Amino acid sequence: MRMISISQYDDRTMKLAKPVYDSNRRMLLSANHTIHPKYLERLVQIGIRNLIVEDAESNGITLEEMIGIPSWLDIVQSVQEAFNAIKMKKPFPIRNLLQGAGSLIMEIQSRPLVLPVPSSTLALELKTYAHAVNVAILSLQVGKLLGYNEIMLRDLAIGCLLHDIGKTATEEDKKHPEAGFAILRSIREISLLSAHVAFQHHETFDGQGYPRSIRGSAFHEYAQICGVCNMYENQIENVPPHEVMEMIMALNGNTYSDNVVQAFVKSVPAYPPGTKVRLLSGEEAIVTKITSHIQRPVVRFLSTGEEISLADNPTVMIAGCL
Repeated sequence: MRMISISQYDDRTMKLAKPVYDSNRRMLLSANHTIHPKYLERLVQIGIRNLIVEDAESNGITLEEMIGIPSWLDIVQSVQEAFNAIKMKKPFPIRNLLQGAGSLIMEIQSRPLVLPVPSSTLALELKTYAHAVNVAILSLQVGKLLGYNEIMLRDLAIGCLLHDIGKTATEEDKKHPEAGFAILRSIREISLLSAHVAFQHHETFDGQGYPRSIRGSAFHEYAQICGVCNMYENQIENVPPHEVMEMIMALNGNTYSDNVVQAFVKSVPAYPPGTKVRLLSGEEAIVTKITSHIQRPVVRFLSTGEEISLADNPTVMIAGCL
């Protein structure tokens, strides 16, 4: 299986590999079915931009690295409930949110790699909440590599899940970090460090960010991790992951500290399974899995079906995505 743009879908050669859900998290289409053109139009109308499909080229690719969609959707719902509680001035559902953070931490600690479900595979109304969950997943992997203990991971996860909560209080983009901080520090079960993730996630290491233009050590590492993962998650909707990775590496020492950038690069794959690539030799291949090296995956040649590990073949290089 692999992810494609919805415009690339071909019902003659492809079938759904993962279900499609609407804005109420109800299953619209189940896996192992083709999509009728009228249904495809409906999916576009509700804002779904990508599909996870299976075809001849991606046969045998399991995407086992991806978090399970049902548990992912449960956490998306928890974030949505938190946002709605703030909007409607209702009691904050901290218990569900803490359970969701705990579930993510358990996933990250028990598996070598966990990939998010692309938020572009969901209806547009859920994108904000799915984005927050994905930022948390990526951030926890960075925190794990940095050796964070469970309390640190929990504070990081809660901060990331709620990093955009300030958007419930203001429509001005540059004011939402401060609004989010005010909201989170008023909830006694949420640590001040988690609140500072919301406050600082648009700051930069060189003092060019907002809302306070802080710099250096004043820019907390948790917020840096959230910031870099937030940037990555936003950019990959329109830019191939390997290009976003290069953009982030170029920010090393300026926007984010060297420690955070290096940890990110070692935690998040530039070529996720299902990515079609062109090698420097000109041959075309598809990434099938990630094993011993996160940036040197196993690829299958499209012409022959042969699979090789790039970690074991250092002279074979990826030139770019197809």
